Amino acid sequence: MQVVEVKTKRESKAFLRVPRFIYQKDPNWIPHLDRDIEAVFNAQTNPSFQDGEVCRWILKDSSGQLLGRVAAFINNNLAHTHKQPTGRMGFFECINDKKAAFLLFDTCKEWLSHRGMEAMDGPVNFGEKERFWGLLIDGFGMPPPYLMNYHPPYYRKFFEEYGFHIYYEQYVYRIEADTHLPPILGKKYERLTKTQGYRFEHMQLRFIEQYAEDFMTIYNNAWSRSHKNFRPMSKEQAIKNFTDMKDVVDEELIVFGYHHGKPIAFFIGIPELNQIFRYLNGNLNLWNKLKFVYYRWRGECRTIYGLVFGIVPEYQNRGIESALVMSVKQFVSRRNFYKSMMITWIGDFNPKMIKIIEHIGAKKMFTLATYRKMFDKEAVFERHPVID
Repeated sequence: MQVVEVKTKRESKAFLRVPRFIYQKDPNWIPHLDRDIEAVFNAQTNPSFQDGEVCRWILKDSSGQLLGRVAAFINNNLAHTHKQPTGRMGFFECINDKKAAFLLFDTCKEWLSHRGMEAMDGPVNFGEKERFWGLLIDGFGMPPPYLMNYHPPYYRKFFEEYGFHIYYEQYVYRIEADTHLPPILGKKYERLTKTQGYRFEHMQLRFIEQYAEDFMTIYNNAWSRSHKNFRPMSKEQAIKNFTDMKDVVDEELIVFGYHHGKPIAFFIGIPELNQIFRYLNGNLNLWNKLKFVYYRWRGECRTIYGLVFGIVPEYQNRGIESALVMSVKQFVSRRNFYKSMMITWIGDFNPKMIKIIEHIGAKKMFTLATYRKMFDKEAVFERHPVID
């Protein structure tokens, strides 16, 4: 077996092909868009390159047949926030062969060790946590939502036999549109909006730049206090993110909260695009763009995918979460089009958020895990600390 570093366009295409034969007999697998994967490894589109570096490989047999792939990366800001310098690996795919899997793991470990790392987390993304993050360990037999990792069951054995330990589990929830929400949520919403100067509104695409700026304000305020070495989002980056989404968003699934005109909370939801992408084989060429428009016109996207929400810290524990939920619920009930909502993963280190999500009637659909491998066998492994 030969490990080949991805350097050429031909090798990049081979990297994209690996999952297509790993999952060729799995009816539930939906390929990620090739352009979404390639964007991760492009310094022009991925701001993580400002503070990090990445390398990726494909694995071949003696005849040139592809056997697997993997990537390793370092975020220099985040690597040193742990007790030991910690790098990352991801985009792992491999045939059911332990020797092949361990060779890919060894390649990542060696690359990271040469750069001073003493542990590695994976499989994760070289970028945002809401995409390509974690190993699927429960929920097999169902198609995954957009941007969620999907794996065969045998991957877990590879990770754990190599010496990875679960750093934290990640839960993806689903709630049906006709679920009756607890009455207390409606009471909190009424109290906030009628007596305390709050308002909640959905985004309007004609004012997309203003909403992008409000998103940036909330995001930078909320995340800077809970993430070490946080890099603030720029106005230009926020506008680009929203502009890139505008062709697929339903503006009424994006809700903002304000207090006396000050932006204090948001919920970002999109139609669950994998309900259409399953027809496109990962390629968004001109023909498939036309197919996308056709299937969306047919009403294929009947599920909402809740990507992220944030609340400015001083407004937490005031019922804002309830108001965001009620705002989305009111829209869904009024329009009577969407049948359910998937909620992007919540870590087991966040029991408060898990309690909120389960309180409104959401059910756990998928469990993923982020693993950590300590390079020194004598080093003490500790799970992710619980958030108060």
